[in-house]
Amino acid sequence: MVDDELVRRLVDEQFPEWRALPLTRVEPFGTDNAIYRLGDELAVRLPRRIDATHEDDKLHAWLPRLAPQLPFEVPLPVAAGRPTELYERSWSVVTWLEGDTPLGRTVPPDELAELLQALQRCDAAGAPPPGVGRGDPLLDRDAPVQVALARLDVPGARELWARACNAPAWESARVWLHADLDARNVLVRDGHLTGVIDWGCMGIGDPAVDVMAAFKLLDAAGRERFRALLAIDDATWLRAEGWALSQALLALDYYTLETNATLVREAERWLAQIDL
Repeated sequence: MVDDELVRRLVDEQFPEWRALPLTRVEPFGTDNAIYRLGDELAVRLPRRIDATHEDDKLHAWLPRLAPQLPFEVPLPVAAGRPTELYERSWSVVTWLEGDTPLGRTVPPDELAELLQALQRCDAAGAPPPGVGRGDPLLDRDAPVQVALARLDVPGARELWARACNAPAWESARVWLHADLDARNVLVRDGHLTGVIDWGCMGIGDPAVDVMAAFKLLDAAGRERFRALLAIDDATWLRAEGWALSQALLALDYYTLETNATLVREAERWLAQIDL
C-alpha cells in the first residue's frame, strides 16, 4: 500500500538531498499511479499496479526523446527510484508541471489535434507497444465488456460495441500514442492545453487509442473540428468510439461514487458524448 509514510521514507533513504523538501499527496489518487508533489519543482510517481512495474523504465528511456518534439510540456524524469523490501517496484522522480486538470470541461480541439499530430510524426523505430493492452485489437476486450454490458443498463451500447469490434483493423504503420488521454492526464491554464502527464502507457499502435480522447475531452462541435483536422477515416473513428465505450463501461462496472467518484463522473461524461 502506498501511503505518505512510505513515500517519505523512500525519498529520504534513496535521495537524501531532498529530505528537507515537503511532500504532498496529489488528489485524486491515481488508479494506476500514486503521485506526490516534492517541493515546488518535483513530483514522485509510484506505480500502484503490479503490471505497471516496468512503466517507469519506459518513461526514462523514451520520454526524453519525445519531449523536444511535442508542443506541450511533459514531466521529464529526474531520478529513478530502486525497488526495496518496503516497495518492490521501480518508481520515479519527475519534474512538476503547473496547471489544472479540466475535469468536467472540454479542451480546444485544435490543440488536442496538434498533440496527436506531433506524436504521430515522431520516429517509431524500436519503440515499445503501449501498456495495459492498448496495443491489442479491440475485440480482445470483449469478455470484460460483455460482463459490464450484462450488469449495466446502457441502451445502444451493445450494438455500438459490436460495430466497433467489427470495424476494419489499422493496417498502416503503428504510430506513437500517449494511450491514456483524458481529463485526468492533461493540464490547462487560461483555457488552453499546456501539459500532458502520466505517460506510463505510451507506446506505438493503432491511432484510434488516442483518437478516443475526442469523446473524453471534446463536445460535439469540437469533435467535428478535431476529426476534420486529422482527416480521420470512418474505421478509425469507429474503433476510437469503441475504445471510449469500453473504458466507460468497465469503469462504471468496477467503480462506484464511494470508491472513485472522479472516474465514475468522467465515465458518465464519456458515455454522454458517444453516439449510442
